[in-house]
Amino acid sequence: MNIFIGADHNGFEMKTKLIAELQKAGHTVHDEGDRELQPDDDYPQFAERVVRAMRAAGDKDVYGILICGSGQGMCIAANRFKGVRASLIWNTHEAQAARNDDDANVLCLPARSISIDEAIKVAEVWLRTPFAGAVRFRRRISELDSLV
Repeated sequence: MNIFIGADHNGFEMKTKLIAELQKAGHTVHDEGDRELQPDDDYPQFAERVVRAMRAAGDKDVYGILICGSGQGMCIAANRFKGVRASLIWNTHEAQAARNDDDANVLCLPARSISIDEAIKVAEVWLRTPFAGAVRFRRRISELDSLV
């Protein structure tokens, strides 16, 4: 599984630790930045980098993880791209629902609201939960993809 991950200054520490845990679990993780803490960076650039890298991978088994202070900005930015279903997740229940029901392909984490340990648990559940593929779920995703 290919995972592309990016974070602004608020999510930098969480991103660094999450990458290590995901790699330990056997995932291929691509760091889309920042490589060093930059207190004045802006989240949209990392959302764009992750989404563009996901598309360039040309693989169906590809996911993105974005981290900022609230998670909201990253989620808004990622969802500007057609075909992205980014979800702001703060617990394992929501992680499972986002994958199972909505086939979320980008996980957005709120660094100021959850601990690094909780973020690791959320990511693990999110990554291992398959899309249920129910007719109603596919229909809804199709409706989303038809929005302009």
